[in-house]
Amino acid sequence: MARREPNDPKKAVPNTSNSGVPSPPVDFDIYQDLARLQEMIFDSFHIPLTRWTMIDEGQISEQIDIIYETVPPAVQKALAILQEEQEIITKAEEYAQQVLRSAQQRAAQILDESGIIQQAERQAAQIRQRVQQECESLQQQTLDEIEQMRHSTLQEVQQLRQKTQAECHEIQKGADDYAEAVLEDLDRQLGQMLQVIRNGRQQVRSKPTSSKNLPGERP
Repeated sequence: MARREPNDPKKAVPNTSNSGVPSPPVDFDIYQDLARLQEMIFDSFHIPLTRWTMIDEGQISEQIDIIYETVPPAVQKALAILQEEQEIITKAEEYAQQVLRSAQQRAAQILDESGIIQQAERQAAQIRQRVQQECESLQQQTLDEIEQMRHSTLQEVQQLRQKTQAECHEIQKGADDYAEAVLEDLDRQLGQMLQVIRNGRQQVRSKPTSSKNLPGERP
């Protein structure tokens, strides 16, 4: 299994609002947790002459739990960015209101009562409605991006968990097969040794016994 370099959160593409101003990128700590999980797998004991690796299921499960705990803080960071954007939008609305009031005051000074004031009020209402629509569109777009990012992150974590469980199962099966082969070879060797021992005892028994000289007798 080839080592895959984890994504660098600093290289994440920033979000872009309707005004064209890029939003600050979300620095997800989950990338570091996923990189740690990958290191744990590659640092585990590799079974010689096989493609199998024995891993500590407890450590892997604990790291996956850490990743699950990392997702909510990451979403909170995204919500904090949304809050900052909302504050910017609010300030923009206040500035637009100030500009609108100034325009109305200026228009009231230079326009007469022949209907030009009403026309200016209608234009001001259109500007206010357009600004409000743009703000609502920007807010909805930001919420959609956050929801899409959260859903994508949860899917990646779930796929990684399933892949890890499947690899653990395969590694366990490979280890069992390897142990079975070693025990089978050991049983064969022990059988051969027992057969050698039986043959040696049989040869000892089949040899003629020499009579020992009794005391006082000549050989």
